[in-house]
Amino acid sequence: MMQDRRTFLTSAGAAAAAGSFINWNPAALGANEKVTLALIGGRNQGRGVALRAIQAGAQFKTFCDLDPAILEKTGADLATAQGRKPAFESRFERVLEDKEIDAVVIAVPDHWHARIAMMACQAGKDVYCEKPMSHTIQEGQLMRDAARKYNRVMQVGTQRRSGVHYKSAVEFVAAGKIGKVALIKAWIDQIRIDIGRPPDAAPPAGVDYDRWLGAAPKRPFNENRFHYLWRFFWDYGNSEIGNQGIHVLDVGIWAIQLMHGFDGAQCLPKRISAAGGIYWLKDAKEVPDTEIVTYDYGDMLLNFELRSFATDYLLPHTAPGSGTKFQGGPADVGTAYYGTEGTVLTRDDRWEVHWKDGKVDTTLSTGGSHEANFLECVKSRKRPNSDVEIGRLSTTLCHLGNISYKLGRDVHFDPMTETFPGDAQANQLLSKTYREPYSLPKV
Repeated sequence: MMQDRRTFLTSAGAAAAAGSFINWNPAALGANEKVTLALIGGRNQGRGVALRAIQAGAQFKTFCDLDPAILEKTGADLATAQGRKPAFESRFERVLEDKEIDAVVIAVPDHWHARIAMMACQAGKDVYCEKPMSHTIQEGQLMRDAARKYNRVMQVGTQRRSGVHYKSAVEFVAAGKIGKVALIKAWIDQIRIDIGRPPDAAPPAGVDYDRWLGAAPKRPFNENRFHYLWRFFWDYGNSEIGNQGIHVLDVGIWAIQLMHGFDGAQCLPKRISAAGGIYWLKDAKEVPDTEIVTYDYGDMLLNFELRSFATDYLLPHTAPGSGTKFQGGPADVGTAYYGTEGTVLTRDDRWEVHWKDGKVDTTLSTGGSHEANFLECVKSRKRPNSDVEIGRLSTTLCHLGNISYKLGRDVHFDPMTETFPGDAQANQLLSKTYREPYSLPKV
């Protein structure tokens, strides 16, 4: 029996090796032709996606960002990687008018994702959109509708969907190899820095801060609400569950989709309970630093745990965007499936089966490129590994957790209608108010 399990693990891992724009569809690209991209937002994650896309064979014609300093810094990195400097642009609308650009990479703050992605679809561009896909549940639905209406490829940046070992792990679970699965746990634990409470100030030279705010409420500039740290404020982000938690929740819902079905009515929960708060640092952050969210499916539970004050590592590390040294090291992240015959634990470098007899089988990571998958689909017109609907449903889990947290109580959700029956307070949080002139385009 042990030999059978190990044989399966080895073979599974190997086998998995806006209205003013017109809908312009570029001619189909040849298999060896480079995909021409534009990067919209390039300080942090966008820079990484762009460099990996270049490694996978893409070329960036244009780089769009509102901060001249980031244009110069990341623009130089792109020039080194691809052998030529991209053109700089501060207005994404002008990027979308360029018919030589096949697709765009969107890596701006969350509250800008929907508007740019929908307008890109209308302009005939394929889209790689960073996670979390949307700022509200309604936005995710509209982004999906736009991608489908204009026949666009849209990949969401939940890159574990392109991890070969992750695919073999979820398939192993869904095949019933560990028996009945009644509990899935997903967690993200890392040490966050104290961002303090700095006073409001003038925005950096050359930055159009009103445009950076976009649809968000008008506020004075504050460094805490700008580069990277915007994630800790509800106006622009989706809290830590949307920032990092979406990765491990995506792995969790992946197995549920394989077992129940990929339609939202089949893979979304019926009751959501979030508990947590700001229990550690008393700085300016608005989002919880400690949280547990439980998603009840009727026949199983999916649990998410956030811990922002400790990890299982004690290595020096630099906080993203801060330049400050602190104790933390790589974040402790994972997703585990608990079955009647054993437990499957997934991490970025491996997955393990812990059998109830105490034996352990391990499958190491064998790679997989999310950016390469996107480029292949731009050429083939197939749906990517983290297609817009897959990314939307994972992002919906994050929104459901945030809605329960904001209301301070359980919420009951109808996966068929994607509403909260009889709950006006919760239904108000399905969408948001947009500051003009930054409302969403019509699909």
